[in-house]
Amino acid sequence: MRGPYPGELRVRVIGFVEGGASRREAADQFDVSVSSAIRWVQRFRDDGTCEPMPRGGSTSPLEKYSERILALIREQPDLTLDEMVLALRKQRIRASRSALSRFFARHGISVKKKPASGGAQASRRGSGASTLGPRARLA
Repeated sequence: MRGPYPGELRVRVIGFVEGGASRREAADQFDVSVSSAIRWVQRFRDDGTCEPMPRGGSTSPLEKYSERILALIREQPDLTLDEMVLALRKQRIRASRSALSRFFARHGISVKKKPASGGAQASRRGSGASTLGPRARLA
């Protein structure tokens, strides 16, 4: 995607229109789209600026709770995303797994993906247990 047109071109288009030409004539003269010329002149007349609008997305609603979220991670570092969502909801912070995942990616934090299991335990058979399952066939 291409960036915004340079400010100097915008000034020339606006000056041409302010000098008495139509927006369509200005667009043809300076080889820009008619819609761009219309928007530039309209913005200039509304707020007096010809600079491009700021680009970029919005900030996450979770950012205002960042200290609380990061404190939760420091207190309980082995929570999964699902467990964190539940813990945040108890604190009345609305969050989803995907929003939390993006939050942690922005802050450079890796998150545990699976819940804690019971740990590695040896499987022990009692003395009377059969070695074959109930559906096993003997040859």
